[in-house]
Amino acid sequence: MAKRVFLIVLDSCGCGALPDAAKFGDAGTHTIRSCWQTGKLCVPNLWRLGLFAIEGNNFDIASDLPCAAFGKCAERSAGKDTTTGHWEIAGLISDTPMKTYPDGFPKEVLDRLRAATGREILCNLPYSGTEVIRDYGREHMDTGALIVYTSADSVLQIAAHEDIIPVPELYHICEQAREIMQGEYAVGRIIARPFVGEYPDFRRTSNRHDYSVSPFAPTMLDVIGAAGQKVISVGKIQDIFNGQGITEGNRTVSNDDGMGKTIQIAARDFEGLCFVNLVEFDSAYGHRRDPLGYTAALNAFDAQLGALLPQLRDDDLLILTADHGCDPTAHGTDHTREYIPVLMYGKHVRPQSFGTRGSFADIGQTVCKWLGVDASALAGQAIDIF
Repeated sequence: MAKRVFLIVLDSCGCGALPDAAKFGDAGTHTIRSCWQTGKLCVPNLWRLGLFAIEGNNFDIASDLPCAAFGKCAERSAGKDTTTGHWEIAGLISDTPMKTYPDGFPKEVLDRLRAATGREILCNLPYSGTEVIRDYGREHMDTGALIVYTSADSVLQIAAHEDIIPVPELYHICEQAREIMQGEYAVGRIIARPFVGEYPDFRRTSNRHDYSVSPFAPTMLDVIGAAGQKVISVGKIQDIFNGQGITEGNRTVSNDDGMGKTIQIAARDFEGLCFVNLVEFDSAYGHRRDPLGYTAALNAFDAQLGALLPQLRDDDLLILTADHGCDPTAHGTDHTREYIPVLMYGKHVRPQSFGTRGSFADIGQTVCKWLGVDASALAGQAIDIF
């Protein structure tokens, strides 16, 4: 029987501050604990797989031996953003953090963007995505100017009302911005942020699109594909890797949609990897510092996880993890530098604690070992679970 891996990233679901978190302003953060402290977290499937038994979490929850292998991974890369985290999971260590713009983008960049698009620019500051459309949305609608903003991540984001700049045109503008933001100005992602509605009730739509830089070296996606196996992406995985190494992409509009598509893929015959990102934990609840919303999203995911588990076959490996933290009770609105939980489940997986691993890349090595693919060129070491 063909071997399959379902690698699901609960975007931002970190499990405790890394030793160097204070350097990032993130001392004491713990995304999962913050959700637990709401008193509303109900995730029996994650509990059974070992989420609350991971060392150092100190949850006072009685538990039998979990039915999965469980532990956590530290990040070796210099950063706490989505691209860096996913690339490290896939075997690339980023020694130099991607460029950020805490004071906004330089005049040369804005001038080139104006010349390329024929439009003026509003904002050009680090900003919350929901607040920026509230504060600049009316002026954008009156003038047609682009709302350009950033965050603590290596991103340039462009927001536009769908009635003023149709989605295809906004995508083209972001492609132009991607061409500009290369070399000395390079950022990890250009993000199109369409919105709709009337002031003050503007709301972002599911037509977001990310334009990433390509990985600087081959990843596990490339080596799995080179071995003749499938690499099926669900959610923004395709954007994060700029399509590199992916044989089939599936876009999603929500966590619910992402899990629904994953369950459908589990019913198919294929050999290889199904790589899933569930972004709403981060975008809808973490950045918005909404612990109750984050908790409800985890509860909803757990219910869908209960629907996925019976679909797994004897030679399947399920891995649940994250890419960074975004503690909904932390100050500010940015990601938090945390360990990521790792739960590995399958018929041939030995239930056990594997403690704390030194890199996210150990996940990718484990995926490749399960699939019988040579990953010797990638970072990390496979976890001994089978």
